[in-house]
Amino acid sequence: MSAEVRAVPEVDDVLRQELLACWTDVTNAGGAVGFVPPVTPEDVVPLLDKLLEGVHSGRDVLALLVVDGETAGFASVVGSLSPLRRHWGTVLRVQVHPSRQGQGLGRVLMAGVHRIAREREWEFLHLTARGGTGLDGFYRGLGYAEVGRLPGAIRVAPGDDRDEIVMACPL
Repeated sequence: MSAEVRAVPEVDDVLRQELLACWTDVTNAGGAVGFVPPVTPEDVVPLLDKLLEGVHSGRDVLALLVVDGETAGFASVVGSLSPLRRHWGTVLRVQVHPSRQGQGLGRVLMAGVHRIAREREWEFLHLTARGGTGLDGFYRGLGYAEVGRLPGAIRVAPGDDRDEIVMACPL
């Protein structure tokens, strides 16, 4: 298996469709990437287009995970507009397609995210994880520490509120 993560500054229609399919499939498989299943591609389009606006502006980076020549996942790394926080980036929408999970590719993707952030001379990354998913443990294994928690901030269903776990990692 050949896996690589690359920064993608421009997204054409073919890649946009691959990202949309990945995000939809990840969500429908239970992934905590901004939605609660079930979703359709039409549900995901507005957030995908917003993510791509930031990428096309040059402020944000799309970290694309490619395995054996095929799109297997992605993450967005968002730069700050504040001159006081230009040394920080925010990691969003980290996902590996369900057909590729269980192969260590989440770690490959995040190593690529860290490399890309260092290339942009960012010194810290932060992200949030949905409580009750175990993702905070995954991120701890990558050097992230919990720096805060918003109790019940994420409502996945009536009566099922989850904490939003805020994590940070020095690069």
